[in-house]
Amino acid sequence: MPALNIEYTEHEPAAIREAAAADGKPVKAYIRDLSVREQQRRVFVDHAVAFRKAHRAGFDAACPEDSPAA
Repeated sequence: MPALNIEYTEHEPAAIREAAAADGKPVKAYIRDLSVREQQRRVFVDHAVAFRKAHRAGFDAACPEDSPAA
């Protein structure tokens, strides 16, 4: 399985360990899940922006008071 070597500042590992413990996961699982969730979030946002652009006229017509000023 591919792996990455990631460098952290002196203080970051402690914060990561605390966050992993709060999530009830080992550090490796926490970091993996976090990176995968971030990639999924980016894909979602990209699709949401594209959807909004594709349907902007309809949204603006339905809610003209919420449309940005020209």
